[in-house]
Amino acid sequence: MDKAQIKESILGMGAKARAAAYALAVLDTDQKNAILHAMAAGLREHRRDILDANALDIAAAEAHGLTAAMLDRLRLDAPRLETMAAGVEQVAGLPDPVGEVLADWTRPNDIHFEQIRVPIGVIGIIYESRPNVTSDAAVLCLKSGNATILRGGSEAIHSNQAIAAALQSAGETAGLPENAIQLIPFTDRESVRVMAGMDQWLDVIIPRGGKGLIETVVSLARMPVIKHYDGICHTYVDKEADLAMAVAIVDDAKTHKPGVCNALETLLVHRDVAAEFLPRIAAVFLEKGVEMRGDPRTLAILGDAATAATDEDWDTEYLDLILSIRVVDTMAEAVDHINTHSSRHSDCIVTADMARAESFMRRVDSACLFHNVSTRFSDGGEFGFGAEIGISTDKLHARGPMALRELTSYQYRIRGDGQTRTKCATT
Repeated sequence: MDKAQIKESILGMGAKARAAAYALAVLDTDQKNAILHAMAAGLREHRRDILDANALDIAAAEAHGLTAAMLDRLRLDAPRLETMAAGVEQVAGLPDPVGEVLADWTRPNDIHFEQIRVPIGVIGIIYESRPNVTSDAAVLCLKSGNATILRGGSEAIHSNQAIAAALQSAGETAGLPENAIQLIPFTDRESVRVMAGMDQWLDVIIPRGGKGLIETVVSLARMPVIKHYDGICHTYVDKEADLAMAVAIVDDAKTHKPGVCNALETLLVHRDVAAEFLPRIAAVFLEKGVEMRGDPRTLAILGDAATAATDEDWDTEYLDLILSIRVVDTMAEAVDHINTHSSRHSDCIVTADMARAESFMRRVDSACLFHNVSTRFSDGGEFGFGAEIGISTDKLHARGPMALRELTSYQYRIRGDGQTRTKCATT
């Protein structure tokens, strides 16, 4: 299919999604929850079709030499599919944000104002690798009353198509509007370009994936983009830290799951505790195979256990068992380092001094700030939001883990009794 045909097809999907969005906006909570339960049942009913489709993707990925880690992200099996279905049911159990009254007031002229949560409308989501994102994105958009157009990675095309088809067909049996969930069947880059340019149909676009994908979407998009580029997360071990606690937090943040955006990438340690703390955490890291790259003062303490950090290390998201380490003289120096090198994702202070913790949190400009808590808790599920659509490091509309509330906007509803500006003007 040539570029013109791809464009025509995707624009047609946009028009259908807009019609679906208007139908979704009037569904009540009970109706949406019934649809979600039907979707969960649909995933279970079509388990064989989805796993067969996934086997095609796995075979193609193996033939193209994808790494073991990438294959694991791609692979589905019966337990993972059941987890996906259970996740849909979990979303059904979450509070519905649509219709929430954010504020209400009455003016002296007896006109009553309400600010109400409403769906955004049509949300485009571009993502890579993980087929479970197809389900997560579709059901979160549905619960928040939005139509969605999904564009997954080429490596998961068969899996994504099977999942999206199961969700839409099963949902329709319970009242899901036609075309509420659409998956773009094209895997070439032209489909990304077309999506990013169809601002007449998409109200917002959310890219989930590597920095290259996100930069491409941002450079092309004609509608708002909600995103995060990197997860360069820091933990600062303060001079007032409980060092046993600090070891546990730093170990968890780095080694629990190093290939994710909320994993620790840079460790900052106050000079007053560096000589005691660094050998303790280094012993843990050496046992777990963590490569440590340190500044000169770190190297003076750890010797051959670490190698010299370069300027590039402070700005690197390793997504691996690699950690950069720096000794700082003051908390102010730690804050300055974080504000200079952080990706504004998630940063942590370990300290027993509440005043110092509060000062740190007021001065560090990141979406999520943790005091005596591993940055691995930067996650929608851990926040109690249920599934998340992603994590935003932007400052407008959404920041941090994005769940149902972040997939809504608001409108004003104004009620009166015949008031006109001519008779009761306030200005």
